[in-house]
Amino acid sequence: MHESTSHAEVSQPVSANAFERFLKWLDNGSVSDGDSYLVMQKRLVAYFERKNCSDPDELADDTLARVARRLDQEGDIKADAPAQYCYIVARYVFLEHLRSKEARTISLGDPSANLTARGLAAAELDDERELREKLLTCLEKCTAELSDENREMIIGYYQGNERTKINNRRSIASKFGISMNALSIRTCRMRDKLEACVKKCAG
Repeated sequence: MHESTSHAEVSQPVSANAFERFLKWLDNGSVSDGDSYLVMQKRLVAYFERKNCSDPDELADDTLARVARRLDQEGDIKADAPAQYCYIVARYVFLEHLRSKEARTISLGDPSANLTARGLAAAELDDERELREKLLTCLEKCTAELSDENREMIIGYYQGNERTKINNRRSIASKFGISMNALSIRTCRMRDKLEACVKKCAG
């Protein structure tokens, strides 16, 4: 994705046609007379308020405008749900907001500059921690959807370090009556499926 749009691009107005297409996309092709837009805008305002942003309404509008422009430029946006994609863009907008001109132009001699830098780092760490927790939750969910045999196989395959891991794999292959090569191929396929499942779950 290319959500790191320049300020000049962000400030460009959304055309009437682009906005109509955006409303239809938000409604998944149906017509809600703009209700979906108002709901999404309200949810984004709440998101930026939770991040303690001073101008949550402006950032929410900026997020929706970016999505509308992207949709107009590309003709379609592949996403499991429009709201999910809007939140992805909102995360970029939030990080850009933290790096905004106001934060960068504080004098280095001003003691508050260090506080701003620390605030930026803390916010980014919180965002990364939130994403990491979401990925772990999704991994647990996706692993739980495997059959008992496949779950035991994939978990055991990656347990331990070096020699212990090799011994574990030999035991697993022996238990299920397959060769080490067959075990490697099977777990590789399961891993690919798990990765796809986690990506879909986490957006």
